[in-house]
Amino acid sequence: MPKPGTEPDKGSLAKAPQRVDGTQVTLTAQPANLRATEGITLPVWTFNGSIPGPEIRVKVGETVKVTLKNELQQPVSIHWHGYPVPNEMDGIPGVTQDAVVPGASFVYEFKATVPGTYWYHSHQDSVNQVDKGLYGAIVVEDVRKSYDRDYTLVLDEWMSMVNGNINNQPHSAENSAGNETAHSSMTHGETNDKSESAEHDMSMYDLYTINGKSGASIPQLQVKHGEKIRIRLINAGYLSHRIHLHGHEFKVVATDGQAINSPAVVKDQVIAIAPGERYDIEFVADNPGNWLLEAHGINKAVIGMRAVIHYTNDNSPISASNTAADLPLLDLVQYGATANNVFSLETTFDQHVQMDLDTKVVNGSTVYTINGNTFPNTDKIRVKKGDKVQVTFVNKSKSDDHPMHLHGHFFQILSKNGTVVQGSPLIKDTLNVKPGERYVIAFEADNPGDWMFHCHDLHHAAAGMITDVHYPEHKKTYVPDPKVGNKAE
Repeated sequence: MPKPGTEPDKGSLAKAPQRVDGTQVTLTAQPANLRATEGITLPVWTFNGSIPGPEIRVKVGETVKVTLKNELQQPVSIHWHGYPVPNEMDGIPGVTQDAVVPGASFVYEFKATVPGTYWYHSHQDSVNQVDKGLYGAIVVEDVRKSYDRDYTLVLDEWMSMVNGNINNQPHSAENSAGNETAHSSMTHGETNDKSESAEHDMSMYDLYTINGKSGASIPQLQVKHGEKIRIRLINAGYLSHRIHLHGHEFKVVATDGQAINSPAVVKDQVIAIAPGERYDIEFVADNPGNWLLEAHGINKAVIGMRAVIHYTNDNSPISASNTAADLPLLDLVQYGATANNVFSLETTFDQHVQMDLDTKVVNGSTVYTINGNTFPNTDKIRVKKGDKVQVTFVNKSKSDDHPMHLHGHFFQILSKNGTVVQGSPLIKDTLNVKPGERYVIAFEADNPGDWMFHCHDLHHAAAGMITDVHYPEHKKTYVPDPKVGNKAE
């Protein structure tokens, strides 16, 4: 076992993720090298030497117990994205715990109460540490599962080139001297276009991956004729990705881990998956061949984000790619069947909160604001347990998406651009608000603590787009250690 902070041997390559029992697991943060595809190897940070980290599996009712050990030179933490853990388990340095320093460990423990697809990632300097690979999937299985095969695909994007050379620098915004590169100030959009500020050009993200592999290096997804297949799509990157399944009808059965009521059959439409979001799709393998599940877009990098669905013993040619085709986008607010909603626009709320999201240039630097302010000067949302809170998002940025993520709670989408949700109740923890869009959501304050509410383009969060949901009556004993260097974003 290497000493904390040592660099990997030249032959230390990141592995494919393994499924592990989350009732008793150790995750070790350690460096490695990721061979994403032939000819491209990147220095990365990993959990247990794999990209993504191990896929944690538990069943509803079990207790998750994860020991984090740190063998990196920097402090790290683990946040359980989308899961309503007790506040002290949320993994936010300086808020709920001290980051785990090199050579130290920390035990996370919580009850698995809500089935679905979630993920975990470092929340210490997360804009950089997530970008370097410190993430993985956590799946809470429903004992009533009704599928034959179950695949988890984690989407991400990387830089393969720096100044025209193969990337031999750390993937994050810090190099070995601790200096920031231009990468740290980048913003992200669905098409890699330039943002409001000329410095925010994301075109260097030229390598797209699925489970740490790109293009032909991505393992095929094996199926047999007649099987029901579930695919769990998780976006761990900072760009939205439009995903198309060839050759099959499918259903979107869950978003952010929460079930869709009576999902309709979909074919030849794309699903837009924003940073932090998850979508579970299901299909019946009823069309033998070799079919692509691929990203759509006009930039060259999309060709790396494609997996082959391979029917056993079928040697047919792989279906033709059509990544540039402008296929219809599935609109979730019109999808599925109506059912009993927890909230509606007519609900009597205890609070109404407006969050105007914007991009500004201040003293030559781009910042991201909520109601004109950047964190820590944003207004906290102060709640009492049991409060019903309505939040209105308005994206005033000209070209920046803002995937807004609430820790510790689920919320329901009530309306989009003034139109009430027509389909299934939409319960989520991350919502992508595109330029000019207006969403109304609602949540119940049912999990006391101090919770972050921020944009999950983590560059935007690091540059100001954060607020807090704060329960004043919550008593906590944690006192931050100023020597640790806690850095929540």
